[in-house]
Amino acid sequence: MAGCPVRGDSIASLPRGAVVGTASLRRAAQLLAQRPDLRIVPLRGNVGTRLAKLEAGAVDATLLALAGLKRLGLADRATAILSPEEMLPAVAQGAIGIEIREGDSALAELLAPLDDPATAVRVAAERACLAELDGSCHTPIAALAEAAGDRLRLRALIALPDGSAVERDERQGPATEAAALGRAAGLALKARAAPTFFRAAG
Repeated sequence: MAGCPVRGDSIASLPRGAVVGTASLRRAAQLLAQRPDLRIVPLRGNVGTRLAKLEAGAVDATLLALAGLKRLGLADRATAILSPEEMLPAVAQGAIGIEIREGDSALAELLAPLDDPATAVRVAAERACLAELDGSCHTPIAALAEAAGDRLRLRALIALPDGSAVERDERQGPATEAAALGRAAGLALKARAAPTFFRAAG
């Protein structure tokens, strides 16, 4: 994740009442949880469009994926790199998936060398968490699974869109039980957040 503040080099250093442009409820909720004084406005379009609006002063800051900026040769435009402690990503963010017909064993065999087991394990945990929460596109949900040897660390959260309440969960377990770890995190968050979070999101 990359932040591109014009009048600051971190979320904390943005001036009071700064305008931040983002179309992501997940990012907006996490920003407002840390800085309820910020004003969030919708900001859509490709990277070039959003950077142009930033330069024009339509917003004081925006949030862009660092990977995307690097791919476009614009990594130097990021004035702050946000840590997972500041901004958890979307479930399976950055992972690439390929869909094939069910039962197409020949194609599955051709694609097998592209599979990355470490990524698959992390995505399995994050997606299992999301499935238990059963959130919609109106529900700010984030999750990040990180592997260390044969262990997996999963951090996840669910928030109210205005950031006024955030429920977090963190747990560790064997990488071989990634899906179970994710389900446990999702169930724990759902138990603490329900029903207010889902009513607000709906």
